[in-house]
Amino acid sequence: MIDNKIHLIDTTLRDGEQAPGVVFNLKEKLTIAALLNEAGITEVEIGTPAMGTREIEEIKIILNAGFDFKSLAWCRAARSDIDAALKTGVNAVNISFPVSEVQLAALSKNKKWVLDTLKELIGYALPQFEYVAIGAQDASRSKFSFLSDFIGEAVNLGASRVRIADTVGILNPITTADLFKKIRDIYPAVPLEFHGHNDLGMATANTFSAFHAGATAASVTVNGLGERAGNAALEEIVMALELSSSIKHHIKTSLLNKLSYTVSKASGQPIPCNKPVTG
Repeated sequence: MIDNKIHLIDTTLRDGEQAPGVVFNLKEKLTIAALLNEAGITEVEIGTPAMGTREIEEIKIILNAGFDFKSLAWCRAARSDIDAALKTGVNAVNISFPVSEVQLAALSKNKKWVLDTLKELIGYALPQFEYVAIGAQDASRSKFSFLSDFIGEAVNLGASRVRIADTVGILNPITTADLFKKIRDIYPAVPLEFHGHNDLGMATANTFSAFHAGATAASVTVNGLGERAGNAALEEIVMALELSSSIKHHIKTSLLNKLSYTVSKASGQPIPCNKPVTG
């Protein structure tokens, strides 16, 4: 089990690498992981083992480097993905389930399949990892009654944390806060993570809002790197917490600039001169 303290989960090596045209080589991954470790990141979503043998081997090499952070592999709701994660030696898995009507229809699934598979996969993964996190994919477009049932079932089955994902970046700081307050009214003690996408330019603000409304963790990327318009930016969240909030983050701010420029070089995406915090 991980604890309930507010912490940041870096997913630069997973979601960040899903940005168009971005592929990190092993040396770059090790350099980024070392800087994240030095900066005090306590948990890293390190990759997607289901991508194949090369991904599995590179994850193993990174883990064998002896970093202090907990390692997390992202998995679809499939036993084969969990089996692939087992080959890497990661501490934990984040198993992602579609929870919105839109995504369920697109995948030809229904709510019964979600809850049945949730039970099956948590039961399968729990004995094999230190902890299991569960992702509510497209939670921001889910019917709240089903999202609430999903969270409750995940925790009852033994999940250590539930990720509330704004998969298409449709939330704003007000609706983010409203969503987390509604969840907190029902589940005051459940560890909740927010995963924000930046399609409307609000991922950082939404993440900040989620923390103030009851989130205990958030997944972020260096420079906001990620698919489409990206994710919440690690360096912006850290400095927003540092200067505009009473929430403690435990990240070494002196390393943010080096992290930002290292990832910029590795990703081939220049930092704009007017980029907040590190521009």
